[in-house]
Amino acid sequence: HGADTGNMAMQNTLLKQRLDQLDKELQDLRQSAAQQGVVTETSSHLPVWSSLDIQLYGYLKLDASYDSSRVDNGDYAKWVLNDSTNENNEDSQFDMTANETRLGMLLKGPSSNGMVTSGRVEIDFYGGGAENKANIMMRHAYITLDWPEERFSIIAGQTSDVISPLLPTTINYSVCWWVGNIGYRRPQFRLTKEYSLTEDVDLKLEGAAVRTIGRNSLATGAESGQDAGFPTLEGRVSVTLPLYEQQKTTIGVSGHKGREKYDLNANDNKEFDSWSINMDLTQPINDKLLVRGEIFTGKDLDAYLGGIGQGITSSTGTPHPLTAIGSSGGWVEATYDASDDTQLNLGYSMEDVHAGDVNTGDRTENRTIFGNVIYALNSQTDIGLELSHWRTEYRGPGNAESMRIEAALKYKF
Repeated sequence: HGADTGNMAMQNTLLKQRLDQLDKELQDLRQSAAQQGVVTETSSHLPVWSSLDIQLYGYLKLDASYDSSRVDNGDYAKWVLNDSTNENNEDSQFDMTANETRLGMLLKGPSSNGMVTSGRVEIDFYGGGAENKANIMMRHAYITLDWPEERFSIIAGQTSDVISPLLPTTINYSVCWWVGNIGYRRPQFRLTKEYSLTEDVDLKLEGAAVRTIGRNSLATGAESGQDAGFPTLEGRVSVTLPLYEQQKTTIGVSGHKGREKYDLNANDNKEFDSWSINMDLTQPINDKLLVRGEIFTGKDLDAYLGGIGQGITSSTGTPHPLTAIGSSGGWVEATYDASDDTQLNLGYSMEDVHAGDVNTGDRTENRTIFGNVIYALNSQTDIGLELSHWRTEYRGPGNAESMRIEAALKYKF
């Protein structure tokens, strides 16, 4: 009888262990089902996590800057304010901001029938608001359909312009916008196709229909880009080939053409074109030295961060008091990797506005020369220091200059 009691106790212990194991396996199955987007009989809500491969990225950044004369807007330099109206040459300024802090998310999959799908969302905090209560700004939000074997892809959503795709390496957030570097971000539908012309020569074709970013009419409130009735078209052709010392040189030619309709009053309107022609060059000199740059010319470029922030000017005493402002400019930069931890950048950027298109007191020329050093404290943390000189000229009196010193600490993830 004692032996039977001992056997029963052992069996009960084994059964309990087996039940505990089955319960654990059931919980694991429920968790796996939830992660795969399956709602189980005992689940009353959808899973939190997606079935896609999701990667978070971005950085935390603090910028501090000193300007010997006042600039617009301070957190980042666009141009120097007119001396004749605010005694700018005697008014220095100091700014500090974390607004460039950036957060992004990459989504990958699923893939089938030779097509790879992905997406991207990215924000920073330059969406306005008080300096210590900044608003979120959408930078990128798009879907990509990619056929790698065909070297063909489709992008649908908001991302960078096709035209003038390069960016100078500045610590200043505005990367020479409004002073020679044009191109921004906007909603678009883009097609890209690549070809191998020879073993060493590649050709890339890009075209996009994009949202025309216009301005509201004072007469009717209609948005001039929307009122035109069709999108702006952008395109770029680029070739990559061993042009110098067998280094891979990339040369691109791009342009855009759009139209805005501006209501002068309830019974009259005026249409004007926004257009640009651009060229970009990326030239490695050796393993450590890289030279890049862009040039452009066009009209009504304020939505592309050209025209020194001026797109349309209004003059009195004419039947149609609107003129599209023409401008030309460009930038060039040399990047030198002094060591695994240290990068040096030196560049020049300028933009010239057609003086006859603007009124007295408006900006006619803007230029800057900059140099910076970026040092990696470790694989995630960079510290940088930049010195730049700015000069902005105006139609009439008020030309202004400023020296800018900017330091930044960035933690990448």
